[in-house]
Amino acid sequence: MTAEKQEYPAGERAEPGLTRPGEQPPAAVQHQWHRFVALGDSYTEGMGDPEPRSPGGLRGWADRVAEELGSGRPDFTYANLAVRGMLLQQILDRQLAPALTLASDLVAMSGGGNDIIFRRGDPDKLAEIMDQAVGRLADTGATVLLFAGPDWGTTPLLGQVRGRVAVYNENLHTIAALHKATMVDLWCLPELQDVRMWDRDRLHLSPLGHHTVAVATLEALGVNHTLKPLMPRPAPVHGWTQARAEDLIWAGQYFLPWVLRRLHPRPADELLAAKRPEPGPVLGLGRPGQRPGPPVQGPAQGEVA
Repeated sequence: MTAEKQEYPAGERAEPGLTRPGEQPPAAVQHQWHRFVALGDSYTEGMGDPEPRSPGGLRGWADRVAEELGSGRPDFTYANLAVRGMLLQQILDRQLAPALTLASDLVAMSGGGNDIIFRRGDPDKLAEIMDQAVGRLADTGATVLLFAGPDWGTTPLLGQVRGRVAVYNENLHTIAALHKATMVDLWCLPELQDVRMWDRDRLHLSPLGHHTVAVATLEALGVNHTLKPLMPRPAPVHGWTQARAEDLIWAGQYFLPWVLRRLHPRPADELLAAKRPEPGPVLGLGRPGQRPGPPVQGPAQGEVA
């Protein structure tokens, strides 16, 4: 669905997906699904997209997709089992069985990034684990969504894992073809090369990035939607010296603490709870007249993936 771009005026907080005053309520979205369940880590939990009115204080691409799919569909429900920081095997150990129990007909499965970045995970071995999980989900008859990771080649330090991410992505494409899953290819999404698509930590998507991934996901599903591509204000241009200084600050404030946390993972009984462990009405923020429900137990603010 083609839509015109819009730009947020100076000083206005960008909240992609929210209806502006005076706009007409968006039309209901037609599709075949009744229950959407999302599995994964911080990417699917919504880190980088804070929203106090959402359960757990985060919104994210999955919530934005659910808001669209739930428009005009009182029978549509959504659960998000994702928890930041989880390795792929942890995701499957803690989230796969609950997801199967929920008997959803649309499942988003994402994981493996933390393994590759922090544990130098073997992309072929990770793919073997993912293949088994996707097979179990696909055997239920559900539509399965898979996500090829973004290209971090221009990001300091993260560029060192670019080759392993690329191999893992190719494996995911093979898995998607084998199980007839729907692939959302973030590596080939040119918008994600824009620094404004990323949070200040350069590790998580910004609200604009989550909005962009939501658009890509809906389009991969072939669903007509009401989300408009957004054009943010131009980013300031920095010289080489300032850019390198910012890289050093970023490494000290974000990347190194993130690595240290991953080298000493929490015991299983100390892991954070999912923000939407039970399926329910979307109650999204992007639809007029909808009010979010009370927050449920979710991630503590200030944590990183």
